Amino acid sequence: MKARLLLLVLFLLAFSVAPLAAQEAAVAECVTDYDPEVDYFPDKVEPEFSQGWQVEYHNNYKVVDVLTPFPGATDADAIQYVLVQCGTPAPEGFEDTQIIEIPAGDVIALGTSYIPQLNELGLLDHLIGLDNLAFVSTPEVLDMIAQGKLIEVGSGASINVEAVLDAEPSMVMTFVYSASDADVHPALIDAGIPVVIASDYIEHSPLGQAEWIKFTSLFYNAEAQANEVFDAKAEEYQALADLTAGLSDEDKPTVLWNSYTSYSNAWWIPGSESFAGQFVRDAGGTLILGGDPQVAGNIDASPFDFEVVYEAGLDADLWFPGTFGVRTLDDLIAQDERYADFTAAQNGAVYNFDARENANGGNDYFENGVANPQDVLADLIKIMHPELLPDHELIYFRQLPPVE
Repeated sequence: MKARLLLLVLFLLAFSVAPLAAQEAAVAECVTDYDPEVDYFPDKVEPEFSQGWQVEYHNNYKVVDVLTPFPGATDADAIQYVLVQCGTPAPEGFEDTQIIEIPAGDVIALGTSYIPQLNELGLLDHLIGLDNLAFVSTPEVLDMIAQGKLIEVGSGASINVEAVLDAEPSMVMTFVYSASDADVHPALIDAGIPVVIASDYIEHSPLGQAEWIKFTSLFYNAEAQANEVFDAKAEEYQALADLTAGLSDEDKPTVLWNSYTSYSNAWWIPGSESFAGQFVRDAGGTLILGGDPQVAGNIDASPFDFEVVYEAGLDADLWFPGTFGVRTLDDLIAQDERYADFTAAQNGAVYNFDARENANGGNDYFENGVANPQDVLADLIKIMHPELLPDHELIYFRQLPPVE
């Protein structure tokens, strides 16, 4: 009797589960028996921290909008993509929109921030080219370069269109700083190669930038992996931020960010709501000039005269100059002798973000650091409050050796 009852239960379960499986058919390859009633994307993503993109799911296609393809973009500048599951019909009404068949195949990435995303999604076997091979930091991609698996195509106005066309990628991922920077893209699009503008660098929060891994996952039906990877990072980031949440103002070191740039005749102080401003706040620091009207509540960096920053930041506890080509404090002071007056310089409390810089100047802070804000935050907490993370070893930041 019990055996018959068990068989009956299994029989009923089989029939109750089968329709559900038919309605949720995640596919890694082309559909061979299209059913318009089936949801081919059971795993979905949505931006929680990112503000520059959005996605709308349909049964066999996704409508993806890049809302801010470049700084200062208006609603009219937004770019739309329709991602159609291979083996299913493209929807009507999108004649002026790039339609991309997914899961996509080979990709050329014109920027290093896309490399960690492809790596963490298990998609490096689809990477066939980069804008520049010299600035890569990710070990797996360095191995690919050494084996001659990747081509170099340049970027912007200097992109080698012929090399891109010869490689026949499924898409090219890139970024632009203005509408005019996209002038080369029509040549690729007209040749049938989709160009995907991924503007993660515009995001104003560390987690917002890292969350673009979800955007990339849309093109490969890799949403489940993207959610898993990103959720773990966001959880770790929040746990780290909680370590400093209860600190009093007296316990927060004052932090001077960036340095004077002669080419712009300004010292750029990040807005309090920029990604740098949020890093300082979440790490338990107080940003120098953070209360200035140009900085407080702002998402962009604001230019200040050297004298203004000198007066405000002379006694700052810590200094993160964010400059290139500097190995020691001597190198930094050589840029401007007034730097020697800063208390942080005198105390050796100066940290640069070049701990992982290769011989060509490629800096992993702008590659894997962008993808892993929890590690950047851990570095900053270690520097500002070493007692909170006694076992952490710095990853991206490096203390500049003192003046000899």
